[in-house]
Amino acid sequence: MLLTKRSLARRVYATILNAGTNTDGCKEQGVTFPSGEAQEQLIRSLYEPAGLAPESLEYIEAHGTGTKVGDPQELNGIDRALCTTRREPLLIGSTKSNMGHPEPASGLAALAKVLLSLEHGLWAPNLHFCSPNPEIPALQEGRLQVVDRPLPVRGGLVAINSFGFGGSNVHVVLRPDSRPPSLATPHITLPRLLRASGRTSEAVRCLLEQGHRHHRDLAFVSMLNDIAASSPAAMPFRGFTMLGVQDGGLEVREVPQLPPGPRPVWFICSGMGAQWHGMGSSLMRLHGFRESILRSDEVVKPLGLQVSELLLSKDEATFDDLVHAFISLTAIQIALIDLLTSMGVRPDGIIGHSLGEVACGYADGCLTREETILTAYWRGQCIKEASIPPGAMAAVGLSWEECKQRCPPGIVPACHNSEDTVTISGPQAEMAVFLEQLKKEGVFAKEVRTGGMAFHSYFMEAIAPTLLQALKKVIREPRPRSARWLSTSIPEAQWQGSLARTSSAEYSVNNLVSPVLFQEALYHVPEHAVVLEIAPHALLQ
Repeated sequence: MLLTKRSLARRVYATILNAGTNTDGCKEQGVTFPSGEAQEQLIRSLYEPAGLAPESLEYIEAHGTGTKVGDPQELNGIDRALCTTRREPLLIGSTKSNMGHPEPASGLAALAKVLLSLEHGLWAPNLHFCSPNPEIPALQEGRLQVVDRPLPVRGGLVAINSFGFGGSNVHVVLRPDSRPPSLATPHITLPRLLRASGRTSEAVRCLLEQGHRHHRDLAFVSMLNDIAASSPAAMPFRGFTMLGVQDGGLEVREVPQLPPGPRPVWFICSGMGAQWHGMGSSLMRLHGFRESILRSDEVVKPLGLQVSELLLSKDEATFDDLVHAFISLTAIQIALIDLLTSMGVRPDGIIGHSLGEVACGYADGCLTREETILTAYWRGQCIKEASIPPGAMAAVGLSWEECKQRCPPGIVPACHNSEDTVTISGPQAEMAVFLEQLKKEGVFAKEVRTGGMAFHSYFMEAIAPTLLQALKKVIREPRPRSARWLSTSIPEAQWQGSLARTSSAEYSVNNLVSPVLFQEALYHVPEHAVVLEIAPHALLQ
């Protein structure tokens, strides 16, 4: 049991409001005889100075030895000090009826009983209570009530009496922790990440297994995560698990060398392909996420659209519409950024893939919510209204240079995803022939769902003037991009140029018509960085 400042406590069971002691050993009856008057005096001295009303006391854990002299002295003192103005009986009990007298540990046992009762929301009953002591009028007259059956905790103040040989008297007043019960939270069924650290792998596994056993106790889970977040370098074993899922699994590994200081956080905003039917519906149960989506609703409401309705739609074809897909993906990314920001998570670096660069503007503070959502809207709307030949895109297992050499006329490397994965773009017929050829050679080739569009190719150049005109009405005053945001639509050699310096309408149009240089930007991510993909699906993992 740990006594600490409330501000430093990892898990608060109760708060000590006041505590005091006195001694009455020097009396005619001898040191073993209790004094109800001294106990009454002690109790009275603790409530008024602390601004505590005796009526706010719900339960008192008495010393309660069950002796002929001790119980009347104690309970009559409690009656005089605490019950004269009460309208309801003061609940009372003693752990000695449950476990006997632990002598010097009796006060600690009483405290443990009280805290466990508060934790479980039920006052533990006294055993073997049959009839009230006639020497204690408050029991017979209803000012004191022995807890002889489990009773619900109502949340009032709690006190503990503990007396020692020689006339020592101790009284403590506690306020229960005010956190809501675990079962009351609407998020109890959501999966939760639990981290752990320790000196051995066994220690980490033990903590993670405890998390699974008590996964409904959110305060306990939060405490374990807090401990893991501040663990010293002497804890070389780290692990994690997912709570609230069928197969959470335990991942434990040794991290012998920890980087000094905090690890940098990088946001990676994904583009098309991350959308799926029902995306965001579970996250709508989180207040911060839901509020962000509802604010985005207000942006597109004049356009006859509602993001929240799209996310909750049961129609599997909802995101076949490019406008629906673009604004929904962007709104989810905004909401995730808002949620992370509310948790104190801010990026040290930001990278976007294709459409994801629109959300990068929001994460970097260059674009407002309205500008971000409307940029995504007009990107989709201008494509829908344009007469563009049917196109296709596909991820292939080739390097960027191999794609340049092997792509037939009309097909171009569109997205440099990694050292050995590229997304190609081109006319549907030519793409189908080339993909079949690659598959016969044993080269990975998979078509990407783009709604029949060949993004980041020469097909998009026809849209550029119309899109630029629309976006200039949205982004009226371009803002400088910070050094955190690394461009994937402008080659690194041109990052100091005028186009790369601001988040402008021109920059957004260039993003659509230019190749995605994603791998080039990834080279700048520190090796020990924490990378978060901001998307409704782990598209880029």
